[in-house]
Amino acid sequence: MNKINYQKELDKLIAQIQGNTTPSLLLHACCAPCSSYCLEYLSDYFDITVFYFNPNISYQEEYKYRLNEEKRLISLMNFKNPVKILEGRYNPDEFYKIAKGLENEPEGGKRCEKCFELRLNETAKTAAEKGFAYFTTTLTISPLKNAQILNETGQKCGEKYGAKWLCSDFKKKEGYKRSIVLSHKYDLYRQNYCGCVFSKNARNAKIK
Repeated sequence: MNKINYQKELDKLIAQIQGNTTPSLLLHACCAPCSSYCLEYLSDYFDITVFYFNPNISYQEEYKYRLNEEKRLISLMNFKNPVKILEGRYNPDEFYKIAKGLENEPEGGKRCEKCFELRLNETAKTAAEKGFAYFTTTLTISPLKNAQILNETGQKCGEKYGAKWLCSDFKKKEGYKRSIVLSHKYDLYRQNYCGCVFSKNARNAKIK
């Protein structure tokens, strides 16, 4: 099976919509650093609402800190089209329920895939309920995240709820490198683990 270049697919779509009305986009965001490049790039073409839904973040203090950094970033950046933020519910038990039995999975394994599905299901549902033209996630910017799995999951969630998935691979075009530059520019908090307690423990063990 041929590997899909999701960035090229996104380029094609952007070329089609340019010059027409600006479509609305519900952008699931995991954190401010990953959002930075995605917002800089996509806000030229879409009317974006950032959807902050991350029950995988195990500690409430960490969750609030990351959320506030997201809000601060949006307030500081200049956008061609407006960017708003919508906070989803925060209930870590939702994550622990889907992670049960997968606690010892390595980073990037089945537990992460379930976590992607949890967050993208909620994003797709919200996009459908609120009438967004598209939905997507910032997660594909991470070199540690599998863009194919994320895009396949997003497509499946979109079909489930009747929402249109916007394919992406934001690490392309040196997107990840640009996110680092923007993180320094806006002095963003760059966490050293994905969010859940399992990723934090794995990172701590690696450091030791």
